[in-house]
Amino acid sequence: MKPRHFLTGLAAAAAAFGMASAVSAQDMSEAAAERLAQFERTGETRSCISLSQLRSIQPLDDHHFLVEMRNRDMYLNVVRGRCSGAARTSTYLQYSTSGTQFCRGEVIRIVDSGPASMLVGSCGLGEFERLSPADGDTSASR
Repeated sequence: MKPRHFLTGLAAAAAAFGMASAVSAQDMSEAAAERLAQFERTGETRSCISLSQLRSIQPLDDHHFLVEMRNRDMYLNVVRGRCSGAARTSTYLQYSTSGTQFCRGEVIRIVDSGPASMLVGSCGLGEFERLSPADGDTSASR
């Protein structure tokens, strides 16, 4: 009987931990929130963006990427899961695609920039939400 209670308690603890992880995955780091304060979220989303128009992808934290296009359009991508180590200065992003579009579900790999170039994490892209500069902010795309 006691082992059953132990397993039930263990299962409850695991479920609580899983729920805490799910909630924290939605939280935004302070640095990401500060950077995104330069923009207004429009709610307009796209499943794909053109690779030829992609200028840069800046990880704000392990969950939020700021995507800049050549025409200065900005998008927020909230990745699926967690891209562990994405915002560290010692890592870089790596991806490959066979088409001309960069789409939701594509996998981004996080690679350590040391001599071994070890894979340290990966995640799938979410939707691309268009951002507009916050009122009066002319430096948003810098």
